[in-house]
Amino acid sequence: MLTAKDIMTRDVHSVTPETTIEELAKIFVETRVNALPVIENGKLYGQVSQNDLVERDQPLHIPTVISIFDWVIYLESDKTFREEVRKMSARTVRDICRIDVPTCTPATPVSEIAALMAGKAAHLVPVVENERVVGVVGRLDIIRSMG
Repeated sequence: MLTAKDIMTRDVHSVTPETTIEELAKIFVETRVNALPVIENGKLYGQVSQNDLVERDQPLHIPTVISIFDWVIYLESDKTFREEVRKMSARTVRDICRIDVPTCTPATPVSEIAALMAGKAAHLVPVVENERVVGVVGRLDIIRSMG
């Protein structure tokens, strides 16, 4: 049975939470990867994908409201609106990255990693050992393991 250790990419490209959005875009172009782990003080902080970067440029959706007398009633979550504004005004990776990232260990079976990717819609699963990222498993790594 194949494990993360057998298929992971060991030469990991990463960014920090303080990496600027401009630097991130340049790194994506140069490395041609879809997602990067975000590392702070040697530990996994989160993950950022090309989708997170692209979402910054989508049009802002203003929530629909109803005004009755002096009340304003939001028909949609204002939390979603605040999140959209935060991403659009992002200056650093910290502002757009995802914190709750699925991870695995070097001993995790490939089938479990595939399930994580599918269940969490993850582009990349960092391989963590002793709180340090020792590799990553991307979708292409899973596909290569099939052949």
